[in-house]
Amino acid sequence: MTDTKALREKIEAKGLKLKAVAEKLGITPYCLQRKINNENEFKVSEVDKLSSMLELTLSETQAIFFS
Repeated sequence: MTDTKALREKIEAKGLKLKAVAEKLGITPYCLQRKINNENEFKVSEVDKLSSMLELTLSETQAIFFS
């Protein structure tokens, strides 16, 4: 289950908009929103791209996506 609050904070801290993040992941903003809200799950490849995009450490990635 994704830590919605932590993920949103990391996205905001990088100054990114959800639309831009969705485009980089190759999904629609609606799909990204559903994944952030735990209605759908992130694919491993999406977690990898997000971790790189947001410059997350391994421990941050684990805490946000695999808690």
